[in-house]
Amino acid sequence: MQGTIRIIGIDPGLRRTGWGIIETLGNSLRFVASGTVTSDGDMNLASRLCQLHDGLADIVHAHRPDEAAVEQTFVNKDATATLKLGQARGIAMLVPARAGLPVAEYAPNAVKKAVIGVGHGDKQQIQMMLKVLMPKVEFKGADAADALAIAICHAHNRSSLAGRLAKLAG
Repeated sequence: MQGTIRIIGIDPGLRRTGWGIIETLGNSLRFVASGTVTSDGDMNLASRLCQLHDGLADIVHAHRPDEAAVEQTFVNKDATATLKLGQARGIAMLVPARAGLPVAEYAPNAVKKAVIGVGHGDKQQIQMMLKVLMPKVEFKGADAADALAIAICHAHNRSSLAGRLAKLAG
C-alpha cells in the first residue's frame, strides 16, 4: 500500500493564482494549506510573471508536495486575455516541473465533476463541497477554493492516470 501523497492544485491567473495543498491516503483527503499568489497590476507583464513564479516557488519549497495539478486554460473571447492567462498557466506548470514534480492537467468541467458530481456548477457549490469533503478546510477566496478542487480532482484521478501511463510504458 502506498503512503500519503501530498498534492498541490494550482488555479492559474495573472492577477491571482490560487494554490491549495491536500494529502491523500487511499480514499481519505486531508487539508494542508491554501492561498493566493498575486501580481501587481501596475507592473509590466514580465515582472508580474516573475512575482507569480517566485510566490509559487516559495510555496512549493515550503510545503514539499509530491505531485501537482493545474487547471487547463479555457478560451476567452478576448485573445489578449487568453494569451496572458496562458502565460500565467505556463508559470503554474513550470514551477512544480522545475521542482521535479509530475504535473497533471485537468479541464474545468473535470474538476467540477470530481468535486460536485457534475461538470457544470457554480463556485458556491464547489466551496460547499470542499467543506463536506474536508471539514477542516480553510480558504480565502474563490481562487484558493478552485485550487483545492483541482488538487481533489487529481487525487481522484491519479491512480487511473498511473495505470494508463504504465500501460503505455509496457
